[in-house]
Amino acid sequence: MIVLTRTYTRPPLAGPADIRNNDVVKNVEPLVRTAGVLSPTAGPAMPGADVRTRDRVARLLLEEGAATTADLSERLGLTPAAVRRHLDAMLAEGRVVSRERPGRGPRGRGRPAKEFVLTDAGRQSFPHTYDDLAAEVLRFLARQHGGDAVTTFAEERVRVLEERCRAAMADAGDDPLAKAEALADALSAEGYAASASALAGGGQLCQHHCPVAQVAAEFPQLCEAETAVISRLLGSHVQRLATIAHGDGVCTTHIPAPSHHQTHTRPGRTSS
Repeated sequence: MIVLTRTYTRPPLAGPADIRNNDVVKNVEPLVRTAGVLSPTAGPAMPGADVRTRDRVARLLLEEGAATTADLSERLGLTPAAVRRHLDAMLAEGRVVSRERPGRGPRGRGRPAKEFVLTDAGRQSFPHTYDDLAAEVLRFLARQHGGDAVTTFAEERVRVLEERCRAAMADAGDDPLAKAEALADALSAEGYAASASALAGGGQLCQHHCPVAQVAAEFPQLCEAETAVISRLLGSHVQRLATIAHGDGVCTTHIPAPSHHQTHTRPGRTSS
């Protein structure tokens, strides 16, 4: 165990009144634990250091399943107060939740210990291989049953999406821009971060996020099925101008202006 001491030098006491002066106690610098050893703090922790420490806390909770503040303090070599500060921040972010530790015998006196566990959001910060797994499944499907099977799968995948979006657009009316905006709101609720805008030649639907971009880069049937859904929901032919799956920053879909099949004649002239 390493013990750090600090020597303070002060002038001789000037008189009896000085005996009551206790400013030495007030001026003692707070100690923090660095790499498991207590040392004087040099200032507030940097944001980057906080992020790295919270990642270590999350990793331990992932490995242990659940842990108390005391458990984390011992494993990380941090003071309980420092651990609590990080846990409070993670609670506010929704990365962890606290619960009463299940009893392991008769409950003693005092408050039961709290333990902390990761939420689904907390687990999402760790690497996943969902995209790789999905691509492997589609490759297998294509090998076993051909490309048409992948197309059928892509169309089935967006069927439920189309139903939810259609229900969300029920009150949009017939105005093309209103329908596009309602569709953008519905897609945003599904995680696509979409927006709609009017252009001189019609409208434009932008999707700033694609949940399947990595897989769609290899299997364009996913994008094609989604484009067909947009066309059906808007009741108009649409054209994809850019996709995230192909390396563009945004999935951009052009919505042409409604065509008017009306014949106009000028006064004084007749049409032949």
